[in-house]
Amino acid sequence: MFKNILVPTDASEPAQRALMIALEMAKTYGSRIVLLHVVFTPEALGYTLSSGVTVPQEEISIYGKEALTATLDGIDTWNLSIEMKQRPGHPAVAILEEIENRDFDLVIMGSRGYGPIAGSLLGSISQRILSKATCPVMIVK
Repeated sequence: MFKNILVPTDASEPAQRALMIALEMAKTYGSRIVLLHVVFTPEALGYTLSSGVTVPQEEISIYGKEALTATLDGIDTWNLSIEMKQRPGHPAVAILEEIENRDFDLVIMGSRGYGPIAGSLLGSISQRILSKATCPVMIVK
């Protein structure tokens, strides 16, 4: 039924709850989970940094690993296989690209992982995914 499940994470509590549900489903259906963190970069909004200033790939990698580790912190994964993936960009765009490129059967994600200020500036990532995804999406509060 749900063989490939994408779980986008920003390391928030709703993202951790989404992972818990994905783990239960993976245990039931023998699903594969991909835990994805998108490191938001200024370039994702079309901004360029001052000349000669770049965000090093190593820094992006560190932020991504920290978010993935924080999401898994304290969660029993029942030795299920979880592919951890990170990429830079705008979260909604990157998540939708992953859905298009990797044949996911389901996306399980937390709602409103951003705080009130960032959320009002960036909009609801979960709402964008819900409206544009080509597969079923479960939003977890």
